[in-house]
This record gives sequence, structure tokens and C-alpha cells, in this order.
Amino acid sequence: MIRRRSTPWIHRWSRPIIGAIATLGAINTGYITATKLFGGEVACPAGGCDLVLSSPYATVFGLPLALFGFLAYGSVAALALLPLAVNSENNKSLRTSLENGTWLLLFAISTAMLLFSGYLMYVMAFELKTICYYCIASALFAMALFVLTLVGRSWQDIGQLFMIGVVVGMVTLVGTLAVYSAPTAKAGEYAIGSASGQVFFTVKDTSGEAEIKLAQHLKSINAKMYSAYWCPHCYEQKKVFGVEALQYLPFVECAEDGKNAQPSLCQEIAPKVEKETGRGFGFPTWEINGKFYTGQQPLEELAKASGYDGPRNFKNSF
Repeated sequence: MIRRRSTPWIHRWSRPIIGAIATLGAINTGYITATKLFGGEVACPAGGCDLVLSSPYATVFGLPLALFGFLAYGSVAALALLPLAVNSENNKSLRTSLENGTWLLLFAISTAMLLFSGYLMYVMAFELKTICYYCIASALFAMALFVLTLVGRSWQDIGQLFMIGVVVGMVTLVGTLAVYSAPTAKAGEYAIGSASGQVFFTVKDTSGEAEIKLAQHLKSINAKMYSAYWCPHCYEQKKVFGVEALQYLPFVECAEDGKNAQPSLCQEIAPKVEKETGRGFGFPTWEINGKFYTGQQPLEELAKASGYDGPRNFKNSF
């Protein structure tokens, strides 16, 4: 009598485990995404999260990098758990087809996530030189997913797997370097330019804790700084906030050819500014708690006008 070879436990449980880890990754990145998009502060025991999550590396195509991580983890969770929803007794062929197809996708996505996370760990350690526990957790999740896709089943064609890994790895590395070669994505710099990519000014000044907290507060109370990318006074205003704080600064681009331009909003607000201040609408103009303030404003004045009660040891000034 021929005894059937028992299935290793990791093969039986790999998909639920992958789904669980991916869900944790989605919660981790979802939390960061929510704070970035809707305002608020990320709780961080080590204190290095603000620097990492407000750096140029934390934004891609104007969106929080964590959003793309959330979508990646969500996709992995769906791919891992989808075949389990199909009854193997009633739809064996469908389940087998889903398992085979999704395993290759899981391997490709986890490979890309592992390489990208590795690059970000390098940036955190050698460029930003700080610690972000959320980022480390995400990297560990990505590593675990990659390992589980390798050992979670018996791969028949190792050559095919190797070729997929090489292709995905090359695409990921080239894409990563291409994204972060843009002026707005260089560590320690914040490029100010048009929507076409022409850079007019580059902010290199770093932010202190007070600058970051003030920018976050201004965003939380829905304050606005009306500006134009070509405006030197707007550049000076952004410069005193520093690179890290600019990720939070709530400014409205009034130039029609600027990034995320809102010229109609600026035109709508112009007569209100002139009526209240008796001065023509110019750049920059601040709107804080229903009042308008024209021209460059010292950080201390912005703190007073906005009711900011955080640290005021500002390191930058005009």
C-alpha cells in the first residue's frame, strides 16, 4: 500500500499567514496615510517619525508614499485569501487555477515590496540618519511576505521563478531610482517649480521641531497660504519653515501653470482680501481663522494669529 505524502504545515497555512501579515501591513500604512491626508500627528515613541514621514522620500507624485504601501498590502491580502473563499470540493478546478495564478502574483509583488523597502531602509539609515518604527515594521512585513511566498508552496519551475524575480527586481530598482531622481524628491531639499517640472527655487534649510509643529497646527485649523511658485517672497516664507515642515504647510498655488494650481480660488478670495486689508491681493497672503494677513509673516506672528500653543524655539527666521 502506497502512503500519500503528507502536505507540510507551512503549505497548508501559508495563505492565512500571508493574509494576516498583509493585513497588519495595511493597518500600519493606512494609519500613516490617514494622518497625512486628513491631518494629525503620527504617534512615535522614538521621535524620528516626523523627520522620516515629512521628508521628500515620503511623498510620491504628490501623494503620501504610505498610500501606495497600503494598496500593495491590500492587494497581497486579497490575492492570498481569495482562493480560500472557493470551496475546493465543489470548484476544485477554479480553486486550483486561482492558487496557481495568485502565487505568481504574490511572488512578484512581494519581491518588489522587499526591494523597495530595502532601499527605504538604506535611506533612513544613511541619508536621514534616524529611526522610524513604522517604516521598520513595514520592511519586516515585506520580508516576511517574500519568505512565505517562497516556502509557502512547492514550486515546480524554479527557472521561471528566477526569471520573474530578475525582471521584477530590475523594474523595481529602475522605477525607484527614476522616481527619486526628481528635484522634489532629493533628500534634504524641497524644489519649488511649475507643473512642467521647471524649478525656480530650492529650499535646503532644515526644520526644527517647532517649525514642524507649527505647520501641522496651521494645517489642522485649515489655514491657507496663497502663493505662486515664481514668487520670491513666497520662497522666503517657505524657507523659514524648512524642508521637513513644508510637507505639512497648507499653501494654495495661484499660478495657473503651477502644481495643483487653484487660480479660481485665488480670484475668488482676492476682493475679500482687498476689502479687509485695504491692500491689493498679492503673494504671499495668509488666511488664518477667518482673517487675512498680507506679505511675509514671521513664524512667531503666525503662531500668535493661529492660537498655536506648541514649542516656539524656532530655529529659522528672515
